[in-house]
Formats: sequence, structure tokens, C-alpha cells
Amino acid sequence: MTQKLLFICGKNKLRSPTAEAVFGGMEGKEVRSAGLSNDADVLLGTEDVEWADIIFVMEQAHKKKLKERYRAHLNGQKVVCLGIPDKYKYMDPALVSILESRVATYLD
Repeated sequence: MTQKLLFICGKNKLRSPTAEAVFGGMEGKEVRSAGLSNDADVLLGTEDVEWADIIFVMEQAHKKKLKERYRAHLNGQKVVCLGIPDKYKYMDPALVSILESRVATYLD
């Protein structure tokens, strides 16, 4: 069975697109990324939330916003806060390393 992973950050410019790039090529995984800010490159939508099996957020504030805005669309998906601050560039090797170690536990 395919595991559907959704990565969320604020603007979908650095952290969540990096996660999408890192995990997107894995066999048995479908991966999306989106942002919660109105000026996000890819704005999170209801269909993204309903589609996902596991939702990864970068910060606690993202988890709070997600639950406030999409409570009605969260249907038992696991929501995981990765605790990654907004201080990394896209595909920063340190960011990739953190993502690989923190997300690995949740992958089938």
C-alpha cells in the first residue's frame, strides 16, 4: 500500500519543498508539500489534508494552525511536529539530515 506523506511549513519555499524532494522518490510513497501562509508557493488545501495518511509540520505553530483551520478534515491522520526552525535554505545538507532522521520512524 502506498503511504501518503504531506509536509507543511509556512510559505512552502524551503523546508517542506526540501522534504518533498527528499522523500518524493521513495518507492511506495506519495509526497506533497504545502504552506499555511496566504503567500505560500503552494497553499495548503482541504484536498491535501484529506489525501494524506501522515501530516508532518515543521513547527508547533503550524500544528496549531492546521488543527484550527482544518479540524473538520482531519480524519485520524497522524500529525507530527518535526521541530525544525525556519533557518535552513532549500536542500541544505543539515536540513536533509534532520528530515531523514526525524521522519524515518514514521515510514512503513
